[in-house]
Amino acid sequence: MATSTISNQGIQLSHKALEHVLKLKQQQGNEDLCLRVGVRQGGCSGMSYMMDFENINNVTEHDDVFDYEGFKIVCDRKSLLYLYGMMLDYSDAMIGGGFQFTNPNANQTCGCGKSFST
Repeated sequence: MATSTISNQGIQLSHKALEHVLKLKQQQGNEDLCLRVGVRQGGCSGMSYMMDFENINNVTEHDDVFDYEGFKIVCDRKSLLYLYGMMLDYSDAMIGGGFQFTNPNANQTCGCGKSFST
């Protein structure tokens, strides 16, 4: 089954991932939250994905902001070099479920799909 995406921006987001992120945001009880996505050194393959809610007021001129039906995803430009074109999806499967990163820039990914190398 093809994944339905919302946008063809620098970071793509599936409808299912957006639904889950909005549900998690609602549980936080803060309307001023955006989702920060990035990379850091570490993980089985060299670099690992990171994502967390952040107050929209913390966005700087060094960040790129992507709008998905009013919800914002923020990524610093250095991380975006490694993430450009990535698809963020979500699966509620009991085994292997959770957020899934499909990164066209990754040459190698680990078995859990949470880290990669270029």
